[in-house]
Amino acid sequence: MMRRWILALAIALFAAAPGARAQPTNAAIAAPTPRDVTIRVTQAQSGQTIVVPIEARFAVELVGIPTAGYVWAPVEMPAFLTRAGEATGPTSSAQMQRGFTGGNHWEVLMFSALEPGRGELWIAQKRPWETGVEPAAVFMVTIEAR
Repeated sequence: MMRRWILALAIALFAAAPGARAQPTNAAIAAPTPRDVTIRVTQAQSGQTIVVPIEARFAVELVGIPTAGYVWAPVEMPAFLTRAGEATGPTSSAQMQRGFTGGNHWEVLMFSALEPGRGELWIAQKRPWETGVEPAAVFMVTIEAR
């Protein structure tokens, strides 16, 4: 009987302790874009013209659902562009909680212009193993390298 009372008291004290049961936060997390990237292109800029310096790395920051198999990948890009890396990461601090699964994630695709030019960069979100299926989403910007 005494053990039960002590156990109940310990549980009550632990529950009342400040920070004992911290509520998970859901703060937004910025895209994991490297610091050496000169221009960050966001989803809101779809359809716009983006001017980029030659030989400078720029990033397209998109939110995807890679946990469901949907990933962003270039489907058409001008010959003067080259891929220059990629990065991924959570979009909210809640995703960093133990046991959290799924959810949206940042997908950052980086490019570099090798020479002057102007052309459209098309990026599609789809499951790579599916063929004959329309993309879940499409992103396009006109890149002007000078």
